[in-house]
Amino acid sequence: MKLFPAIDIKNGQCVRLKQGKFHEVSIYSDSPAEIAKTWESQGASYIHIVDLDGALLGQSANDEAIKNIVKNINIPIQVGGGIRTIKDIENKLSLGVERVIIGTKAVKDPGFVKEAIEKFGADHIVVGIDAKNGMVAVEGWEEISNSNAVELALSMKRYGVKTIVYTDISKDGMLQGPNVQCTEEMIDKTGLDIIASGGVTTLKDLEKLKDINSYGAIIGKALYENKISLENAIDLFE
Repeated sequence: MKLFPAIDIKNGQCVRLKQGKFHEVSIYSDSPAEIAKTWESQGASYIHIVDLDGALLGQSANDEAIKNIVKNINIPIQVGGGIRTIKDIENKLSLGVERVIIGTKAVKDPGFVKEAIEKFGADHIVVGIDAKNGMVAVEGWEEISNSNAVELALSMKRYGVKTIVYTDISKDGMLQGPNVQCTEEMIDKTGLDIIASGGVTTLKDLEKLKDINSYGAIIGKALYENKISLENAIDLFE
């Protein structure tokens, strides 16, 4: 199972939110690039980055910080937040980003994902599905749509998507463990590479995700609050 330490960027700083609420922010560092170097030095093989301002504004807002991260590390990164156009994807890939995560746009305009995969290939395009009670949330989690998460994933599969980042937003940043049941349903019903996100707090949580055949797990707040040692987790699970 691949482990993805997460770096959430807001106003150029490394932060964490609680349940995606923009007014509940903890700032961990003024230098996301330094944090990325730390995770790399502890054995990370991939880093997950979210441009929080981008997610809310619907356009990239922290490209300078992302470029800085790419320059300072030798492992690949995937980036989500505010990717709404083919040009946005081109821009991110030109910064040296390996994979771009499409979220809101995948729900509102599924054809966009098809076009992106045809143009850039499935290895560079990941779909982010953020859900609450099995229903998909969009616009930086500000609204819940009428789309069912598993159905959305299956329609993405038809377009050639191979990898999904699946986040349970009720669990995110709460340090209460991931939603194993919904994640397992997503894995079993779609057969896609599912990266579980939200709520990973202990090594036991990672064990549960490995047991249901998660392709990967994103670890955020638990690393920043020293609840999980990344080196230890990588030794055990990756």
